[in-house]
Amino acid sequence: MEGALTDCGLFYIVLGEPDGGESNRARDLAAVLRGAGVDAEATADIVAVLWSKLVFIAATSAVGAAVRVPVDVFRALGETRALLVAAMEETIAVARARGVALAPELLDRTLAFVDSLPAGTTSSMQRDVMAGRPSELDAQCGAVVRLGREARVPTPVNDVLYAVLLPQERAARQAAGVA
Repeated sequence: MEGALTDCGLFYIVLGEPDGGESNRARDLAAVLRGAGVDAEATADIVAVLWSKLVFIAATSAVGAAVRVPVDVFRALGETRALLVAAMEETIAVARARGVALAPELLDRTLAFVDSLPAGTTSSMQRDVMAGRPSELDAQCGAVVRLGREARVPTPVNDVLYAVLLPQERAARQAAGVA
């Protein structure tokens, strides 16, 4: 089973089978978690749920790490908001090219969520990059770039964000002794 967890203080778990479809074990586990007070649900399309999270987290993390200001600052400035939107649109295009059925309103819903984040919010990747620690750059923005290439979908904004952050990421990994 795979799960998704929001990355901004909200605890919410979505459970599903990697190959899709309804699952008694996902429904049963979600029921147990809800019984323990955890907001959880089962889904028949965990792949779409994970891509929906990637639309949010890859763009928000990479833009935040590149501009080095909290989300309330970069979402309010027209130029950086446009950068955020373009990075999200590229991720949506990659997902759809790979056959993932994302909701038509995903971009609007994701931007509304970004707009609801409290002032001062930063992603863990942004905090790691700013502190010179290894981050999730390769697993987030790097994944959008790689999967876009595989699907022959251009990702120019994610390409630039990845390239801008990569030297810092490599230096942090070298300093930490990790590959």
